[in-house]
Amino acid sequence: MAGTEVVVFDLDGTLLDTIADLAAAANAALRTNGFPVRSQEECQRFVGNGVTKLLERALPEGHKTPQNIEKIRPAFFAYYDEHLTDVTRPYPGIAELLENLQKRGVKLAVASNKYQSATERLVKHFFPNISFCAVLGQREEVPVKPDPAIVNEILWASGAAREDVLYVGDSDVDMQTAHNAGVRVCAVTWGFRSREELASFKPNFMAEQPADIADMVA
Repeated sequence: MAGTEVVVFDLDGTLLDTIADLAAAANAALRTNGFPVRSQEECQRFVGNGVTKLLERALPEGHKTPQNIEKIRPAFFAYYDEHLTDVTRPYPGIAELLENLQKRGVKLAVASNKYQSATERLVKHFFPNISFCAVLGQREEVPVKPDPAIVNEILWASGAAREDVLYVGDSDVDMQTAHNAGVRVCAVTWGFRSREELASFKPNFMAEQPADIADMVA
């Protein structure tokens, strides 16, 4: 794929398998406040739109109120900040992919709906030798994905044109983000959504393994 100067990666479900630690944090928040817990499979469907949406979806029917979300948020953050690397690991081949692209002079960035401090900690912990041009998570006053604001911010930071950017993600949110930003998108099949669901959003490319992305950028 000639002309790719920047590859923007989603974090959860794309670079890192975070679902077990996210589910544990959501369940800690629910349990602490007297609500029933959820299975990891349920939580896998709930993630993708940030903590507020995760907790709203995790709350039982009839209790999905802004007041209850605010009530359980502190317990989520308290648990997750202590346990965000307990089980979380990079997907096989991801570290090698990032090193390959970096050696070839491709700029790398992270665009996540995970809150900023956790995004930064995870990237620094698992990819200490990768120099990202931007590591961006959910921040106050910045719209969450699929709003294209986060991709536009990376475009500005990298100095790249839209046609020279490839966005890589594992969810419907990622597909919509890339389309809204006017950049090419690669759907990865190892994350939190099915291949069939991803294909329905008509991504430019699909990757079955991280090495496929290296070939795309060749």
